[in-house]
Amino acid sequence: MTEYGKELIMDLERCNIAMFNRRKLKIFFVGLCEKINMKRAPLHFWDYGGDRKARAEAEPHLAGVTAIQFIETSDIRVHALDKLATVYVNVFSCKDFDVAATKEFIVDFFGGVETNSLIVKRGIKT
Repeated sequence: MTEYGKELIMDLERCNIAMFNRRKLKIFFVGLCEKINMKRAPLHFWDYGGDRKARAEAEPHLAGVTAIQFIETSDIRVHALDKLATVYVNVFSCKDFDVAATKEFIVDFFGGVETNSLIVKRGIKT
């Protein structure tokens, strides 16, 4: 297989939910991109558009913030769920990155406990 990239898929529980807002997540993306030397592109959020009632009434696995940080070589996604104090992170890039440094940054930032992670190599059969 000819590899063209990789994706880190990571789940954390018992996170610091104070980090689950647009301001803090922007800091997260800037810091992570600096740490792994990725060039940032547009950042997008979805979080009930500030409708606190809708967010409060949402089921636990839906209540939170989703953010996508496009990077020059793909994207980084975060799904932060307030009611579960859980965050799901995907880092996908066709440019190589240091997985250990990435995982350490994510755990340190969200203050959680890693419960699951997987590296998926992306490419084509040759």
